[in-house]
Amino acid sequence: MKNIEIYTDGACSGNPGPGGYGIVLKYNNIQKEYSGYAEQTTNNRMELTAVIEALKLLKEPCNVTLYSDSAYTLNAFLLGWIDSWILNNWKTASKKPVLNVDLWKELIELKNKHNITWVKVKGHADNELNNLCDKLARLEIEKNRQN
Repeated sequence: MKNIEIYTDGACSGNPGPGGYGIVLKYNNIQKEYSGYAEQTTNNRMELTAVIEALKLLKEPCNVTLYSDSAYTLNAFLLGWIDSWILNNWKTASKKPVLNVDLWKELIELKNKHNITWVKVKGHADNELNNLCDKLARLEIEKNRQN
């Protein structure tokens, strides 16, 4: 399997409000950038969308190291929240409905195709590629705000 590095970030102007996401995909010495926009969304939805759209770019099963500053996204997998949510019929530990179930279900389906290592990075810090993803996400918001 190919070894891929993926960096993702989501941003929102207002929460909810217009949102963007940024992706940097690295394979061997090739680096590609992707971004997208949503008119009315939340920051958490954009963080999840970034990961979903990044995994959709992969045409075959891969070993993926996925870097994100989103505790919301990563902790679901690193701390086993997702397994509990599924067992509890998409309810949180406090018995409230899990938000963004549509995106979580899509992400699980994509995740199951790959071997993913989830890596938490500090947001807005010294990780160059995470900062680039943040910039791409914010540029999408600005670009679409002007239209």
